Amino acid sequence: MNTVLDACEPSARYLAALEPPLLQQFELIASAPNGVTRLRELILTLGVQGKLVPQDPNDEPSSVLLDRIRDEKARLVQDGKIRKGKSLQEISEEGVFELPIAWKWARLGDLGDWGAGATPPRSNGEYYGGDIPWFKSGELTADFISGAEEHVTPLALKECSLRENCAGDVLIAMYGATIGKASILSRPATTNQAVCACTPYSGLNNRYLLLLLKALKPYFVSIGAGGAQPNISREKIIATVIGLPPLAEQSRIVARVEELMALCDALEAKGKLGAEQHARLVSSLFDSLANSESAHALAENWQRIATHFDLLLDRPAAVDALEQTILQLAVRGLLVPQDPADEPASTLLQKVRQEKDRLIAAGQLKRDKPLPPINDEEKPFELPEGWEWTRLGTVADIASNLVSPEQHQDMLQVAPDCIEKATGCLLERRTVKDAGVTSPNHRFYPGQILYSKIRPSLSKAVVVDFEGLCSADMYPLNSWIDTGYLHRYILSQPFLEQVRTAENRVKMPKLNQEALNSFLVPVPPLAEQSRIVARLTELRALCSELREHLAAARQTQSQLAEALVESVC
Repeated sequence: MNTVLDACEPSARYLAALEPPLLQQFELIASAPNGVTRLRELILTLGVQGKLVPQDPNDEPSSVLLDRIRDEKARLVQDGKIRKGKSLQEISEEGVFELPIAWKWARLGDLGDWGAGATPPRSNGEYYGGDIPWFKSGELTADFISGAEEHVTPLALKECSLRENCAGDVLIAMYGATIGKASILSRPATTNQAVCACTPYSGLNNRYLLLLLKALKPYFVSIGAGGAQPNISREKIIATVIGLPPLAEQSRIVARVEELMALCDALEAKGKLGAEQHARLVSSLFDSLANSESAHALAENWQRIATHFDLLLDRPAAVDALEQTILQLAVRGLLVPQDPADEPASTLLQKVRQEKDRLIAAGQLKRDKPLPPINDEEKPFELPEGWEWTRLGTVADIASNLVSPEQHQDMLQVAPDCIEKATGCLLERRTVKDAGVTSPNHRFYPGQILYSKIRPSLSKAVVVDFEGLCSADMYPLNSWIDTGYLHRYILSQPFLEQVRTAENRVKMPKLNQEALNSFLVPVPPLAEQSRIVARLTELRALCSELREHLAAARQTQSQLAEALVESVC
């Protein structure tokens, strides 16, 4: 990972020689304040609300898990291993987040055996100096703890109402400035009265409980009472309502959170996220947007992430990721509202078929080969009402028309290297003569989509507004639906995922026509296609403005570095 100094050449080589206060000032300017803390909070929130990893329909649902937990608790009570305790109040689902499928609401007290510790009388020397760790709230400083500042004896454990906690139990601080801090015991230990311990039942992963308590820390702080010394009670903790994932999903969430927290650790160590780590974090968080199942879920996910945009969108690559996320939302029908008055896509596809048949009968179009029907297993996501799945060969024709470039030297020529990857922008305009091509090229016409069929340029496509020739490594496409919509779909991840699958099936370096024609295309009503294109154009312009602002900020930062250097030279 590059340091701040590495990222600011040529001034960086001078900054190393500056006095420490000046260097610290520069790094403060170059990084976002409290950025890591805010990112950690966001990761935890997404994790415990089911927004960080996909749900697996094969997981045992939490309703079954809770039944098994209740049976386990009843056995432990019957065997005299735990107290029965008071029944907890029924849960009202009003005012809480929407649970993923297979999750259930539960109170923390239903998921484990909770109890606080005590402080043995200091007057009795026989209670202290033993080999049993005795933790206070200020010692909950790591995810896993084993060494306490003080130790007590088995006699203290027996006579002083101390709770005997096992390795793997989860601790949470209940008093003072440490309220809400949590750790897992790596060895048997006990605690004072400022710490509550939980022995999770077998349906609750203790590492998931740890991150859950961390996510709940702001809530626990908010309900703390006691004036100058805030506190929460065991009763408040066990009454807390949480969303319980299936046990298998708990493990996946823990693994994902730990991975992202490791990236945040790198941020703390370096002072800012490196490009690769930042991209992975942005990708993970934006995936929660792209995978929204409804407009309502999208609004919630968007609002959650929007508060962190100043941290996430601090470099052009992150803006690129946002733009691709917006594109994914568009082709899933989540970017603009549906209008029930629109003519449905099924009618549009019928009209396309009728027009094709008419042109075929008139000899103006070659008869297309029948395409295989689409089964439900192929569909990558559910479409809004009024949309239809079809294959690309149904809504686009590959217009192969190879000609000799010798007869068209003054025409414009397009090859994959002329197109910007993933954006659909034409980087340059050159004539056939300037390009120096001698092998046959395709003749193309205004309004066609030129799509690169050769690796590694399979994410390059452009809509042309002029006539010319294109490389034989490209397909000119005639669109039977809104050309702008089809072009943007070709640049989207759902399309590119099909490209990658097709690449894995063949060893040839080029995407063949049969594979391309078989790709799935989500088709909205024609009127909605136009609305999607207009909205994407508007948002793309905003993303361009953001890139310009970032470029200006980087320039200002560079000028500031130069000024700092000059001030000591």
